Amino acid sequence: MNIPPGFEGNTGNKVCKLKKALYGLKQSPRAWFGRFSKVMKEFGYKQSQGDHTLFIKHLVARGVIALLVYVDDIIVIVNDERKKHEVKQRLTTEFEIKELGKLKYFLGIEVAYSTQRIFISQQKYVIDLLAKTGKIGCKPVSTPMDPNHKVGEAKEELVVDKRMYQRLVGGLIYLAHTRPDIAYSGATLLERQPEKGILFKKNNTLALEAYTDADYAGSLVDRRSTTRYYTFLGGNLVTWRSKKQNVVAKSSAESEFRVIAQGLCELLWLKIILDDLRIKTKHIEIDRHFIKEKLEEGVVCMSYVPSEHQLADILTKRLNSSMFHNLVFKLGMEDIYSSA
Repeated sequence: MNIPPGFEGNTGNKVCKLKKALYGLKQSPRAWFGRFSKVMKEFGYKQSQGDHTLFIKHLVARGVIALLVYVDDIIVIVNDERKKHEVKQRLTTEFEIKELGKLKYFLGIEVAYSTQRIFISQQKYVIDLLAKTGKIGCKPVSTPMDPNHKVGEAKEELVVDKRMYQRLVGGLIYLAHTRPDIAYSGATLLERQPEKGILFKKNNTLALEAYTDADYAGSLVDRRSTTRYYTFLGGNLVTWRSKKQNVVAKSSAESEFRVIAQGLCELLWLKIILDDLRIKTKHIEIDRHFIKEKLEEGVVCMSYVPSEHQLADILTKRLNSSMFHNLVFKLGMEDIYSSA
């Protein structure tokens, strides 16, 4: 860092003492969030135990105000216009803020909604990603991966742009936030329907459900299994994951127990957030004994799911076009911009 303008002459061994954090310093994000958290608590908000970037305040009239924070970008969720104005006024007393109006775009995610539905997508992000990789106008495919293709180590050294490859992989990982259909593999499928996203529908019940699956020794490189799961709240897809397990499973049962345990942990995390919002659900609390205990308590139930209805297969297997698009539809992914 350089001495700020205004200091004349040779400063020698003198240093400047900061009175507050400066933008760009490595400790600045922590300092900012600490300051913001302190102010919100003074306003009567509490941090969610499941997500410390979520601030919640329950109102006397059985309402709730929620603020979701990412650095200095804030989403305010409240069903009372008067309370929303009150939140804005309070924030203005402590910070310089700029109101951007109704939520339409946040961190690369586009939002469209009506009184009964909310739709999220990353159309602009997809188009930008295709442009950066020179894939605009390429021949689209109907599924992310050929059902007969198996991924293994390259038989020969390929000359690639390492930085471009890393940017592409990182972009696809971020895109999977609204495109679970590419969480297992991403390809020129994006060119086919860049505007596809997730549609949330209003339902009368808020049951938590999870679909889990694991392949046994599926990796041809190190023979590790892969964990995949989807979780639904009120019939709407809310979280999903596709990740290689940390150790080699000795049996298919072992790999399945691991993914079931991780799926239950995901449900537990969602339950913590719902409890903070005072949305009532059944109690759900890492190994075989943990699962057995919860089954015996009747807290969770495990149901047989036929292959044609197993939603987690989209994160597990290379599917043909018909099966792939059938599961994508069941996940609640739609293209609301399509004329069809």
